[in-house]
Amino acid sequence: MLSNISVLKQSQKVLYIYIMNALYLITVPLSFFIHFIFQKLFFKNKIFDTFNERTSHKTLATRSGGVGVFVTVFLVSLFVYLKKIDLFDYSLFIPLGIMLILGIYDDIHDADFKLKFLLQIIVAKILIDQGYIISNYYGFLGLYEIPRLLAQATTLFVFIVVVNSINFIDGIDGLAISEVIKIILLIEFFSAKNTPLYCLGVLTILSILPLFYYNFKKKRKVFLGDGGSLFLGTLVVVYILHVLSPQYYFKPNFVFNKTLFSILIVFYPLFDLLRVFLIRLISNKSPFKPDQNHLHHILHKKNIKPIYNVLLIQSISVLLFFIFLYFD
Repeated sequence: MLSNISVLKQSQKVLYIYIMNALYLITVPLSFFIHFIFQKLFFKNKIFDTFNERTSHKTLATRSGGVGVFVTVFLVSLFVYLKKIDLFDYSLFIPLGIMLILGIYDDIHDADFKLKFLLQIIVAKILIDQGYIISNYYGFLGLYEIPRLLAQATTLFVFIVVVNSINFIDGIDGLAISEVIKIILLIEFFSAKNTPLYCLGVLTILSILPLFYYNFKKKRKVFLGDGGSLFLGTLVVVYILHVLSPQYYFKPNFVFNKTLFSILIVFYPLFDLLRVFLIRLISNKSPFKPDQNHLHHILHKKNIKPIYNVLLIQSISVLLFFIFLYFD
């Protein structure tokens, strides 16, 4: 009897592996198709990325990339959910979906920053209620376990800062999506085992890959848009909150301070956000008023092509990440 149960479980495991591998294989072409469809819909409804003094492109483009990524991940997850397979916490689609819709609205109607701020607070509270909360500083400022109220305030602060830092670096082809991919891969690499977010992370990366093609096209580009940067920024925050939870363990050969690791994993967007905010405040400008003071804008002004711009920034970012970790 026990032998039959063991064989059944083994066969179910093999079937699960086959299903997941098949899904991973079809996700990229599915994403290509969905991006194409949404680009057509945006063009048909004349929803274009506007040209202004901050844009680095001179061709028609849509901000439909985030929608394409989200829809691809959602459809694949829905198929698996209907097969009664639990890949990850499907309730995460609620906060991720809200941030996507907020970003799409901002792309089309240029939403007031106060509205965006309010909705970000609401989404942060949803994540807190789902159990994604920073309850331990791991020695940062001499603190470890912290009271519930401070934990919620800290989580809210981290959410707003990280989400907007990812949104701020989405200014040239491929930068924000490469940053998100880098963060997911590094967190999964240093984890002692696949995190509960592993399948969501893999599906997201596979859905993002076609965007590199659409980003770097010379004509009819597809950009991530605020919908995509806010949605993916929220996913990055969820990953960081998991790292800072008791459920995340480093591989035996890689034991780091969790707070330092979490800061370093998003060091580039955080550094750029802080730097730009300080420049704007010193210049007596609103810290929320867009300009061309981001690092990627400075490199672009030096006639560095977007692809080399991204490679340079990410190479330096990864190098600094490992240098700081080595001296931890």
